[in-house]
Amino acid sequence: MYIKIHRSYRNVVALADKELVGKKFEEGKRQLDVRENFYKDKEVTEAEAVKMLQLQAQEDATFNIVGKKSIEAAIKAGIIAREGVATIKGIPFTLVLL
Repeated sequence: MYIKIHRSYRNVVALADKELVGKKFEEGKRQLDVRENFYKDKEVTEAEAVKMLQLQAQEDATFNIVGKKSIEAAIKAGIIAREGVATIKGIPFTLVLL
């Protein structure tokens, strides 16, 4: 997985499965563009991702999460529930504003 933290008045955390970065998925009018410049920074393990997500949640961050492994890490971190996950072309994703 890749994680990138965009620092702002409210951090935006982008987490995506490594194999999805740089790809675009379309389904009808919906589009999921997993751009390298937004998602690719530090490669992390699931345990590292869970810890970073939990820390950023405490800082009132927002989250963009794409891919099965990344979604599972976010569920383990306690920042999303499975019901809040959508899919495009079978690729799970969610946006979280805590």
